[in-house]
Amino acid sequence: MTLVKIYERPVVTTYRSSIISKATLYRVVGICITLISPLLIAYRSQGFWLTTSTYIEQPTVEFKKEVLLIANTQNDNSFLGWSTYSNFNSLLGDNLRISTISSYEVDTNGDGMYDQLNLTIQIPLATSESIMNFQMLLFFDYQLTRYSFFEMEAMATVQHQSFTPGAEFTARGDFNLVQKTPLYHRGVDERYNVPLINSTSLSLSEYNIDRIYNVYFPRNITARLENVYSTWKTGRSASAPFVINLQINYPVSLVIYHPGFWEMVKWGWVQYIAIWYLFKMAFNQINDVIFSSQLLSTVMVRPKVKIQ
Repeated sequence: MTLVKIYERPVVTTYRSSIISKATLYRVVGICITLISPLLIAYRSQGFWLTTSTYIEQPTVEFKKEVLLIANTQNDNSFLGWSTYSNFNSLLGDNLRISTISSYEVDTNGDGMYDQLNLTIQIPLATSESIMNFQMLLFFDYQLTRYSFFEMEAMATVQHQSFTPGAEFTARGDFNLVQKTPLYHRGVDERYNVPLINSTSLSLSEYNIDRIYNVYFPRNITARLENVYSTWKTGRSASAPFVINLQINYPVSLVIYHPGFWEMVKWGWVQYIAIWYLFKMAFNQINDVIFSSQLLSTVMVRPKVKIQ
């Protein structure tokens, strides 16, 4: 009758030696090399611990319907302004041009979060007025919730300068997350969820764009308008307003964060085991040659095999 292999078990041969011997010393050194070398290699190859990591998240962005606009005309030292802040408008005096604004946000992929802002502003001008350049600030509520809960007031800057009077400005861009430092892996972070403009202030300096930049720029986490494609049209008729059209996308963000303790341990463990296994296999082969050939003096003990 033909027999098939059902199960196999290796026969272990034991090599014994006294505590103080070359064989014992070799074995201790070999174990130390097997255990410590993977740790050193993992540490020297771009770090053993995972200090930062990344993930992808669709941020929750919502336009706060807050705008500040300053435009310069063809006349020297002449400017026009308008905002959604009533106190700022009252400070402008004759330079105020009450504008018409329309905006709507779109959820293009049906995930329940806005993906795009479409905005149009019409600035009424006198017959003798023409806009040569402008700066506009838009304010948003920006949230990340996948790991830690992070919320801030974010700002998008739109500006353009031309040597010819404009009739219409159109721009398309992405509102991207900008990080100088990583986020935390859990908890609530609302350190930047404060207004950049105190809308109750009656001081003109509160609405100064340079002051707002000085507050916004030092933040470790911000968002800004990038990848902008714009057009500047000329030939405005005398009675027509100056028009600004914007299409701002809210793209998926690559978020940098500090991993938690267990994620760091998991990453370190995977690196260590992968390198340790290679050392273990190599030393097993070396030990087989050294002890089976009796290159180091040992007592070989073979197991007694019972055949039933």
